[in-house]
Amino acid sequence: MRNKIHFIFIISALLCSCLFLTNCKNKQPKVLAELELKLDQPDPELKPFDSTLIEPFFKKYPELAIYKEEVLAVYRNHTFNYLWHDSKGRKETADVLYNRVNSIAEEGIMQAIPYKKEFDLKLQESAATNLSSELLLTSYYFFYTDKVLAGIDQKKREDMGWFLKRERTSYVSYLDTLLANPGLVNKETQLNKQYYLLKNALEEYRELAKNGGWDSIQIPEKFKTLKVKDSSELILKIRKRLVITGDLKEDSGSAIFDESLIEGISNFQKRHGFVVDKAIGKLTLGAMNVSVEDRIKTIMINMERCRWISPNISKDKEYVVVNIPAYKLIYIKDDKVALESNVVVGTTMHQTVIFSGKIKYIVFSPYWNIPQSIIKNEVLPGIEKNSNYLENHNMEWNNGLVRQKPGARNSLGLVKFLFPNSNNIYLHDTPSKSLFQRDSRAFSHGCIRVEKPKELAQVILENDSKWNSEKIDLAMNKGEETWYTIKNEIPVYIGYFTAWTDRDGKVNFYHDVYKRDSQLATLLTEKE
Repeated sequence: MRNKIHFIFIISALLCSCLFLTNCKNKQPKVLAELELKLDQPDPELKPFDSTLIEPFFKKYPELAIYKEEVLAVYRNHTFNYLWHDSKGRKETADVLYNRVNSIAEEGIMQAIPYKKEFDLKLQESAATNLSSELLLTSYYFFYTDKVLAGIDQKKREDMGWFLKRERTSYVSYLDTLLANPGLVNKETQLNKQYYLLKNALEEYRELAKNGGWDSIQIPEKFKTLKVKDSSELILKIRKRLVITGDLKEDSGSAIFDESLIEGISNFQKRHGFVVDKAIGKLTLGAMNVSVEDRIKTIMINMERCRWISPNISKDKEYVVVNIPAYKLIYIKDDKVALESNVVVGTTMHQTVIFSGKIKYIVFSPYWNIPQSIIKNEVLPGIEKNSNYLENHNMEWNNGLVRQKPGARNSLGLVKFLFPNSNNIYLHDTPSKSLFQRDSRAFSHGCIRVEKPKELAQVILENDSKWNSEKIDLAMNKGEETWYTIKNEIPVYIGYFTAWTDRDGKVNFYHDVYKRDSQLATLLTEKE
């Protein structure tokens, strides 16, 4: 009898538990609905709000939930007081943010604004305050800073071979600065100068697209390079094409490759990283045939890359920039171009690494300490075939390794510039001068060959009383390795930009030598 009573008691308890849990589950949606109603209720008193209402807000707007931790951090710092509203209603800062978020396409952002219709409705309502509008504004602030200012995270950048690091910014702290001074949102200071130049180019090319862009120029099967004085129906189309992008001032309507066309072709070739040769070949025509839509995508991709660079770079008194796709080195001193030089970069098999360093040493008449991989794959097989291989290549054994002796035949040329790094990459001269006359210049094992090495040494040492042009020339040709530690280390930034706006405001496009644009474009269009 006792067991029977015990069994009935257990069954009753289980039934009660089930009823209780079922009742709770039934109540949960009701409770959540009640909390969501609170989010939209007017709050004229603007007292600190209930922090537990943040959770149902993100239940209602799950696509913004990735910013929940930042939103919580902001309101903890402000003891859960309203940020975007005061006793008069919505603050001016809120409207500034609203306009910037709605104009996010101007920043080259490919992703749609989540809950845009609801966002528009909330902000187009009267200025009556409610917590839902408040939390939407804060979430969209972090959406904006994430997409426009921060860009994709460092891990994804490094997965794409980008090791140029930018110092981290706390956008939680930055919000206080903006709330105190809303005008900062519209100032071009959050990102580097190049970003804003490309933003202007994006607007320009979107306008070109709006006006129809340009027609593709059909290249005949038996096409031969066009040169000055040649006559061709293609010339008529080329003139029209060059006028559209401003490379040619006016269309004369002539089918002859005359002096007036030389300037237009030269401008176009320079803007696309080609050797300016006063001729129109297949490469030049191929670049003309890239659609305006594809050029827009390229600009947007490189605006993203600009988000990965510190805005403080341009504040350096002097620095060196190497752009791999442009095969170009630019030395900036006192905000002016002190030197511009063609370069040769790594092949697709031995890609030049994207990173930064500081030039610390100049080595005149350098030895070339040959890497183990080259010794294994090239030198040792060469010795097996020819016992005089080392002598023929001006090489010698040195402590179990091989090095090439200083001199004009040395693969590093007459001078190298060292910025110590784990990638073992540096700038150097080369005896292979003819490579600088090619349109494509990806030939090295990863290091960067400089067309104007003596000029680079002169610019670096111009304020050093120990050196002048004659002494530099003597050290380069001495045939004896000499190391010199420069007085002020010079920042070097090795980047990868397939679109770049020059100091004349002209946008330049370069061949995607390492095929990295499509991978980045895919990342930028992915939904998070």
